[in-house]
Amino acid sequence: MLKVFLVEDESIVREGLRDNIPWQQYNYEFVGEASDGEIALPLIRKLKPDVLITDIKMPFMDGLALSRILVQELPEIKIIIISGYDDFEYARQALNIGVEQFLLKPITRSALQKTLLEVREKIEGERAQKDYLNKFQNEMHDYEQYSRRRFFEKIFTGLLSVQEIYQEAKKLSIDITASGYNLVMICLREKQEAVNGGSLISEIYERYQEEILRYFLRFPEYLIFRWDISTYGILVKGEAEEMEELIGRCTSNVKRICELPPGGLDWYVVAGTAVERLSLLPEVYQKVNHLLSYRFLLPNQHILTEKDLELLPGSEDKGMNRLETIKVDPDLIQRFLKEGKPEEIEDFVSGYIDSLAEAIKSKMFRDYLILSIRFSTIAFAEKLGYSQEELFPNDSSDSFREAVVGVDEIRAYLLRLLEQVIALRDKESEQKSRKMIKTALEYIEDHYHEEDFALNMAAEAVHVSANYFSAVFSQEMQVTFIEYVTAKRMEKAKKLLRQTGKTSREIAGEVGYKDAHYFSFVFKKTQECTPREYRSRSRESAL
Repeated sequence: MLKVFLVEDESIVREGLRDNIPWQQYNYEFVGEASDGEIALPLIRKLKPDVLITDIKMPFMDGLALSRILVQELPEIKIIIISGYDDFEYARQALNIGVEQFLLKPITRSALQKTLLEVREKIEGERAQKDYLNKFQNEMHDYEQYSRRRFFEKIFTGLLSVQEIYQEAKKLSIDITASGYNLVMICLREKQEAVNGGSLISEIYERYQEEILRYFLRFPEYLIFRWDISTYGILVKGEAEEMEELIGRCTSNVKRICELPPGGLDWYVVAGTAVERLSLLPEVYQKVNHLLSYRFLLPNQHILTEKDLELLPGSEDKGMNRLETIKVDPDLIQRFLKEGKPEEIEDFVSGYIDSLAEAIKSKMFRDYLILSIRFSTIAFAEKLGYSQEELFPNDSSDSFREAVVGVDEIRAYLLRLLEQVIALRDKESEQKSRKMIKTALEYIEDHYHEEDFALNMAAEAVHVSANYFSAVFSQEMQVTFIEYVTAKRMEKAKKLLRQTGKTSREIAGEVGYKDAHYFSFVFKKTQECTPREYRSRSRESAL
């Protein structure tokens, strides 16, 4: 029921309205009354009625003054003004303030009934629209939303001017104004020994992702977004003097979440250096991306900082007595070939070579290192289905001799090998992703009109987790799953509006909406006109 409050200084009128109107019959609850605005205001603030009925002329605080305050404090309240014929100028002012309606004295029961029903209908309509908007925003507010991902990507790669950043942020309803900024990158992956755990591991993996999102979405100073399938970024914004505290809170909570049971997750978090200008964020990203590449060289160091680079073997290690076999271990190269990104290759190679310090000066060690790298890359390429001849089409003993000449030659050789193999890996991955998306699109085409159709159904159809499917879909299609499905439904709806005489309710059911009113809301939100208006325009253009 809607709550109604009455303010009237004439006790006979007030009591008559209170006692003689069947409020419940009109779906109202009479919650309070007062003789003037001064007494009414604290009661209204406490009770928060949906509807206020108030006289204009009253002692102490009149209805006009009361209305001015309430439209500011309680913008959703509906105000009905009671006035006499000689109060018309006051009534006009009240309407300009934003009151809903006014009634002339003496008030008849039928006039009040009509007004109450009209106000109730308006309130219910506004609430339905608000519910539809919330539902629509919840569906569309996907933190893998391509437009959102692309926005942050353009910020950190320097593709937007400061003016363009603010313009795009406004379009996306992202508050990006602050006096200090920083970037945190979070990389999550299943532990190698747990990868064969089947669907249970995928569920565990997604649970950690959801916990991270759930935490950071609570705070406006953390703007979290997906960077790629395994990495999230957080643009940290706030007062410049608060940035150190915000970063500390951010990294400590990532650590807290990722160390929750049941485990089975490798995680890494990297924070940059705070800046005071949006234009400096590309430099912050370059440093963070460089630090993140060291997760392969320091696999047990989960929070990576510039100080952590000092943990790498230094020049104090002489000869081959300390080769840092974990760095020469083929598994390290294999892991980078599996998970490393093209943009990380140069940083990884530099860190890898530097980590070997004095040992790489030995000719015998360089021979061993090149052979180890070759065997690792060949083994990885064979898993992808490529032979050694395909990987090294122009291989010869000369190229091997050239590679072991010195540090610079080994660096160039390793760069070339990793670039070549990762290009093959990404080619294979793209082909698999395209095949998966092709199957998913066919499934969507067959099922998008079903009322209960959802992302997890499409993910099951292509035998991957919903989280993984969502990330790959938005990356390949440049829209999220729900955006794509909604567009499909709207295109079908427009066709039916043009080519048939079916009602909006019938069309809603055919394109997957149980609620015809919600269908109309989504149609107007996405097509900028109602279904009725679209049909009318289509008919006019056909003439």
